[in-house]
Amino acid sequence: MKYHKMFPPFVALVFFSLILFGCAQKQEEAGQPAAEKKAEPQATEKAGGEEVAVIETDFGQIVFKFYEKEAPQHTANFKKLAREGFYDGCTFHRVIPNFMIQGGDPLSKDDNRSNDGTGGPGYTVPAEMGVKHTRGSVAAARRGDQVNPEKASSGSQFYICVVDLPNLDAAGYSVFGQVIEGMDVADKIVNVQRDQRDNPLQKVVMKKVSIKSQ
Repeated sequence: MKYHKMFPPFVALVFFSLILFGCAQKQEEAGQPAAEKKAEPQATEKAGGEEVAVIETDFGQIVFKFYEKEAPQHTANFKKLAREGFYDGCTFHRVIPNFMIQGGDPLSKDDNRSNDGTGGPGYTVPAEMGVKHTRGSVAAARRGDQVNPEKASSGSQFYICVVDLPNLDAAGYSVFGQVIEGMDVADKIVNVQRDQRDNPLQKVVMKKVSIKSQ
């Protein structure tokens, strides 16, 4: 069968041009997903990297991870405040051996020690209980049950357990993190000399609190 009898020369040219264009497009499309598939996992891995909090003190660094799923509101709140520089300059204003170290009160930045432990950002965080208090647990401080029946957490104050504290599980406090580096630093801080209110005689300052990806 002769092509010139079925297709005029111009039509045949257009027909074969379309075939060639289609083949070229398929080759281009076949190569495109390979490049996209390489880029997508890298972007996902970077976006999904675990974030940790880093607290810098004169005694060293304390690094803790977040319980993102168990305490999402506490996690989001701490990250927000840290990124705003809220914690920079706050102190660990309450340290009790065989118990915990507590900090995060903006009023602890000044020289008036009498109001340390009474300040915050002006709001509370709804309770997110369920994670147990073990050595290295990071949890939110809160007001007592008599004035706080919902057990809502302080907007900024938190504590780090230096021993297991199952009694706080029963009392209903919200744990939102766990120390993964620097428990030796917490141990040093909890044993500094302190006054009758358990406030260190020499300020233990959080020089910088930052959020970093591992």
